[in-house]
Amino acid sequence: MGGPFTSKSFASTLPNSIASRYRRSLQKHPFLLFGLPFLATIVAGSFMLTPATALRYERHDNKIKQISQEEKMGLTQNRRKVNMKDEFYRLQAKDLEDWEQRRVKRLPGEIDGILE
Repeated sequence: MGGPFTSKSFASTLPNSIASRYRRSLQKHPFLLFGLPFLATIVAGSFMLTPATALRYERHDNKIKQISQEEKMGLTQNRRKVNMKDEFYRLQAKDLEDWEQRRVKRLPGEIDGILE
């Protein structure tokens, strides 16, 4: 008897299997059986991802066009300029300790979150 670990290789157990035939022919033609399918997958993936990438950039362009249309309508005019120091002092002057908690009125039939 040979003991618990035999020296048989996997290829010798299944000599006519698809995997063993592929392994033997891979040693003879490595680029044809490994490199060419790999490169074909990369090129095909590039062609398949091109429309998705184009769609991404088209959506980005549409967002920019929307902003420019808002600017044409004049939404950016007459806006107050924000200065961080002024906003800080304005908030500091408010009395933030004197406030009352109020529930938001719900629409009819809407769950208000009160457990009864």
